[in-house]
Amino acid sequence: MASPLDTAGEPIPTSAVLMSASKHIASRCRGENVAFLKCKKEDPNPEKCLDKGRQVTRCVLSLLKDLHQKCTKEMDAYAGCMYYNTDEFELCRKEQKEFEKACPLN
Repeated sequence: MASPLDTAGEPIPTSAVLMSASKHIASRCRGENVAFLKCKKEDPNPEKCLDKGRQVTRCVLSLLKDLHQKCTKEMDAYAGCMYYNTDEFELCRKEQKEFEKACPLN
């Protein structure tokens, strides 16, 4: 797997990284996601919800940065396993357990 960080040292939100952090995203970014989905439901015009979408993106990127700083080794191992196994959770339970132990849900 290529480096999980961009040139600025920020985690790259690949599908494997996003899948690995999905429980954390659901927990921490719930409010932003609900507001975005509500906006999309109320107004089919995509331009009306751009700000809500940016809020979701900011929340997720901030979370990924926090997770990467707090539990780098475990996050990288879990995301690497997910990448190698095409995002199949069942094949990465060991890495998931270590990641969730190092960075428990709040």
